[in-house]
Amino acid sequence: MREKELRRSLSVFPIGTVMKLTDLTARQIRYYEEQDLIHPERSEGNRRMYSLNDIDTLLEIKDYLSDGLNMAGIKHAYQMKQKQERQAKAKKPLTDNDVRRIFYDELLNQGGLNQKNPYQQGPRM
Repeated sequence: MREKELRRSLSVFPIGTVMKLTDLTARQIRYYEEQDLIHPERSEGNRRMYSLNDIDTLLEIKDYLSDGLNMAGIKHAYQMKQKQERQAKAKKPLTDNDVRRIFYDELLNQGGLNQKNPYQQGPRM
């Protein structure tokens, strides 16, 4: 994780500070936690501690609500965002062998030849 991302994910703000920064009530903040939209950490004294990322999320939620989106729509938006992030992480870059295999297959298809690809490692499942 890069330094900036690490710092933004540190949970250092108590709920009172978050209330001032976001202009939300404690009840609203806890409700968004109940809705699984934010995930504050707990201190040793079991107090909620929020990160800059949590504050950004709360401000985004406020924007969505002011745009007329309801809670189900906001949850759906965040689920889609998480799905895209997972897909981006799961997507691995092409290796040299992958490029050779694709190029070889394209050449065979263009030439109408049916030879075994030496770059193919067998059937993939």
